Amino acid sequence: MKKLIFASVLFMSAFFAQAQVSVNVNIGTPPNWGPIGYDNSRYYYLPDIDVYYDINQSVFLYDNSGKWIRDRRLPSRYRQYDLYSGYKVVLTDYRGDAPYYYHSKHRAKYPKGYHGKPQKNRGEKPKGDNGNHYGNDKGNKKGKSDKDDHDHDHSNGKHH
Repeated sequence: MKKLIFASVLFMSAFFAQAQVSVNVNIGTPPNWGPIGYDNSRYYYLPDIDVYYDINQSVFLYDNSGKWIRDRRLPSRYRQYDLYSGYKVVLTDYRGDAPYYYHSKHRAKYPKGYHGKPQKNRGEKPKGDNGNHYGNDKGNKKGKSDKDDHDHDHSNGKHH
């Protein structure tokens, strides 16, 4: 009987240990253009273009006429923006799925042109690419030809 109880406890321990590992695997990987040293953060705020980046989901969050959009690509008006050289505010004190609830606070605290302490990117900037078509560009060649990119508006629209 003791052997059965011991075997049951051992099995349950192994099961819960496996469950713990699978929970930790779901955390997103920061993009190459993200700053080094913030692996446990979920969001960046990009003050120059007033856009958030969700590391876990590898998507940008931006305001589109009062509606917050989640997209793997930046809106067309920011396609020329260089994610590697732009400043990223790492939101370390926020958890949840909607950092834009604090948007007015973020805009006031981190206005366009804001630069805090110096940052170093996680990866090198690829030649001829500013990393702005897809948020998480870790060795990703996008899986599209250059022809596919010509179907999108890449104009540099006005910032508001």
